[in-house]
Amino acid sequence: MQLAAKYRLARAALFGCVLMGCADYRARLALEAEQARLDSIRVDSLVRDSISRVDSIARADSIARADSIARADSVRRADSLRAARAARATSTASRSSGSTDSVPWPTLPKVLPGSVVPASRVVAYYGNPLSRRMGVLGEYPRDEMLRRLEQTVAEWAEADSTIPVRAALHMIVTVAQADGGRDGMYRLRMSDSVIERVAQWAEQRGWLFFMDVQVGLSTVQAELPRLAHFLERPYVHLALDPEFAMKDGTRPGRKIGTMDAAEVNHAIRFLADMVERGKLPPKMLVVHRFTERMLTNADQIVADPRVQVIIDMDGFGAPQLKRSTWRHVIQNDPVQYAGFKLFYKNDKPMLTPTQVIDLFPSPVYIQYQ
Repeated sequence: MQLAAKYRLARAALFGCVLMGCADYRARLALEAEQARLDSIRVDSLVRDSISRVDSIARADSIARADSIARADSVRRADSLRAARAARATSTASRSSGSTDSVPWPTLPKVLPGSVVPASRVVAYYGNPLSRRMGVLGEYPRDEMLRRLEQTVAEWAEADSTIPVRAALHMIVTVAQADGGRDGMYRLRMSDSVIERVAQWAEQRGWLFFMDVQVGLSTVQAELPRLAHFLERPYVHLALDPEFAMKDGTRPGRKIGTMDAAEVNHAIRFLADMVERGKLPPKMLVVHRFTERMLTNADQIVADPRVQVIIDMDGFGAPQLKRSTWRHVIQNDPVQYAGFKLFYKNDKPMLTPTQVIDLFPSPVYIQYQ
């Protein structure tokens, strides 16, 4: 019996190696095991960090929600479709700018030619092609996943016809791990061949491609150079995930990590120099956030028109919790542009495109996991 079981495992491993290469197959197994562990840990951390706030802010939540929806509705009634398009394309006074009642929204950098936002809204599928658990990008076979994204983009275009929608694939290219690996950095770098595979899916369709970095015990400075040859392409952009940036040597997933503005600014300089040297259109830099401590000194993030910084509200849960998290990490600590993440499995119920559009400020980057 044991011999038969070992034979089946060996045959499966050999078959996996034939299909994708042994290194990529081992990476798939590592990702699946790691994601199973992180799923439960992240839920526990969110409960401790976020859900405890719900009772104290429940009454304010309904007021803030009604206020933001009312302002969004008044803007749509006041502007014609043509005026709305012109305003987004030529002015920083779009729905991605503006203010909350208590914190003035910062002045956005000049919008350079070739910038994606705020003239367009980006709708992205997130994940890794080697893992069905890390997000919708890898959950379905390629053709079905791409078809689903096309359908989702169409839904957003229908929900808001005043702004074009750009499709994107958002791949985790550096994945935090519970195992230190050979260099003790607790992160798994995807091979160039796997990154190239997904980049081609995007390029062949005229879509955008985001590379997401979870540094583990490594650093932003150490992880970006190996991705430079991909980022030199006009359609490729960058994302950082502070959740898995561990400053004190703790293994990723044990607690929520953190990044400082200094690390984000390093990424901005890295991208800005690349834009300048290569005469490229401006890059987008997405930074995930669902707690205040995930991003420290946010007001010190530099404003450079060559790099459009998007803070992506990455919390999951019921609509009330998501709106409350939005208020804490986006409205109360504004940076530049705003993004919003939707979870097919963990948002119950999941907000509709119209409900997300009605947030203040209206997100220009939407991510599905």
